[in-house]
Formats: sequence, structure tokens, C-alpha cells
Amino acid sequence: MNREWKALGIALCASAVSLSGMFGFAQVLRNKARATSHEQPTNETWPLWQPAPAPEVIAAGGKLFLNSCAHCHGADARGDEGPDLHDLQMSDRHIVNVIKNGFKGEMPSFAKKHSDAEIAKLLAYLRSLKNESPPVNDQ
Repeated sequence: MNREWKALGIALCASAVSLSGMFGFAQVLRNKARATSHEQPTNETWPLWQPAPAPEVIAAGGKLFLNSCAHCHGADARGDEGPDLHDLQMSDRHIVNVIKNGFKGEMPSFAKKHSDAEIAKLLAYLRSLKNESPPVNDQ
């Protein structure tokens, strides 16, 4: 009888260790997939109102954009090889994730090229881009 309880205890411990390992590994896989996904997480939201960044921060982000991003997204960010970046409808966190990690085979990672502060300036610049049509001159 004592042996049976001991075997049951060992089996339960082995099952618990196995299950916790599987759940931990699943979380690692989810995080990896989230980091390289093209899609924004469905449960993520972004605020409708945010204080506008200072004009000098936006200007600094514009300079960084011209040096790092314009060759694919165009100098006006309207898209060339890369997509149009006006009126982005995704969270700041998702945009930062894309800038840092890129997309394999489509966009390089800029995590090593730009600091977090520079990426924040890039984000401020991208948020400043509105899809407004230039005024038409009716002369």
C-alpha cells in the first residue's frame, strides 16, 4: 500500500512539472509570435486623446524618418516600397514594436540603430502625419 501511494505521488509531481513546463513554453511561443506578427493584438487599445508632442520632438522625429525610413516609405511618408504611414490606426506599442523588430523579409529591425528615445521621436512624427489633402488652387 505504501508503494502505491509513493508511486501516485511521483506520478502527480511528474504531471504537475510537465504541465507547468508546457504552459511556460506556450507563453514563450505566444510572446515570440506577438513580436513578429503583422497584426495588432486584438485586445489592445489606444487612447483617443493624447497630448501633442512638442514641435521640436516632431521635427527631430522627421529628421530621423528622412535618414532611416524615407528610402522605403517615401520622403512624404506616402509609401513607395513600404506602406503609406499617414493616419496609422494602431497602438503606439504596436508601432514601436514594428520599428524595433521589423518584419522578416520586408522591413529591417531598427532596435540596434535607434535608441528608445529616438524611436519615441519617430513615433511622435508618425502620429503627426494626417491624411489631409493639400489645398486646391482655383485660379
